[in-house]
Amino acid sequence: MCGTGNRIALGHDPATAKCGQCSAQLFAGTPIEVDDGAFERHLKLTKGAVLVDIWAPWCGPCRAMAPHFAQTALRFSGKVVFLKMNADQCATPAKLGVRGIPALLLFVDGRPAGQQAGLMTADMLQRWLTSSLTSRSQS
Repeated sequence: MCGTGNRIALGHDPATAKCGQCSAQLFAGTPIEVDDGAFERHLKLTKGAVLVDIWAPWCGPCRAMAPHFAQTALRFSGKVVFLKMNADQCATPAKLGVRGIPALLLFVDGRPAGQQAGLMTADMLQRWLTSSLTSRSQS
């Protein structure tokens, strides 16, 4: 994906949405690697949920969680935007107060909606995400 910000019209099926610049599918069911700028664009332009995995290549638990995060991204494709941010290359994690990795940050409509630290399996991640989104919609 080229990193261009895109908007999806209300009522349009997100599963079929494509980038207006490069025509890549916006919700391909795989996490998107982002830097600070791309993260800000996603947060600003995404209506709904964005889940960010803060990781580093030297972090064993981060590497162990990667396939679980990818599996969850596939399961929630079209419902949640999944981003991966390398903590060693970006300033955003420190600005957001992330002190340990792996860390998951959930945003809904650009606002913080949840945070989880530590290694999670796909089942744990899916339960946490579903619970966070459900409790958010009920409040």
